[in-house]
Amino acid sequence: MLGQRIVTAVVLLALLVPALLAQSVWPFAALTLTLLAAAGWEWGRLNGAPQAVSLVLALCLLVTCAGLGPAAVQRSIPTLVWVFWAFAWVLGGGWALRQGVAGWQGCHRPLRWVLGVLLLWGAWAALVTARAQGLAFVLSVLCLVWVADVAAYFGGRAFGHRKLAPSISPGKSWEGVWSGMAGVALLAWVWVSLGADWGPSVFSLLLERYGFVGGGLLLMMLCGMSVVGDLFESLVKRAAHMKDSSQLLPGHGGVLDRIDALLPVFPLALALTIA
Repeated sequence: MLGQRIVTAVVLLALLVPALLAQSVWPFAALTLTLLAAAGWEWGRLNGAPQAVSLVLALCLLVTCAGLGPAAVQRSIPTLVWVFWAFAWVLGGGWALRQGVAGWQGCHRPLRWVLGVLLLWGAWAALVTARAQGLAFVLSVLCLVWVADVAAYFGGRAFGHRKLAPSISPGKSWEGVWSGMAGVALLAWVWVSLGADWGPSVFSLLLERYGFVGGGLLLMMLCGMSVVGDLFESLVKRAAHMKDSSQLLPGHGGVLDRIDALLPVFPLALALTIA
């Protein structure tokens, strides 16, 4: 299993790094669109869609995102779109987690299918727009989510006692959440201290726009929303009685398993920094 995880991670990095570093945004847009379309197929499977419907969901994502691509690359998507997605995730994500597994199972399947396509569509548009904002910006948001996840994992293992959402994800704890936030705060301090020549990042933009206290609180909000994205996918998987969203990424599960925390963070980061 460990060997599979390493090989898969190396292959993903070999694809992601050149796409990120390319002068044009389009290689990154094409790579992430492929991954998001696969996630659309996984979403259908998790929500009781027949194989044909799951493939249609993936095709819908490919077609609609491709049509939106030029606007995302040129950063011409209206700011209100990101504000809408931010509120949708903050309010809708909290509502879904409060309803729990039974509440999700009670939603009509076609409604869940459409919702998944919309969430992934918004996430892809935000990813590409973030890359168009600059390499430092998209990397800072990615690192925020990755550090929050890693710090939460180790902090939860070391100090975790109070369960965060035992009926959805029994392994997560409040101590893990605080550890993730502490890790992100340290990352932001290092990035702002050393990254003056790297270009605008989500950390520097929050600091410039909202000041030390306001920017810090919003940074913790972004960290918290990464947890919401993770829990939301865990809720969907638990409702489907599945451990992983698929086995498309050997040793890692599915695409949704790797990007769940990113889904709410990128639209919210854009709403906070370009609104």
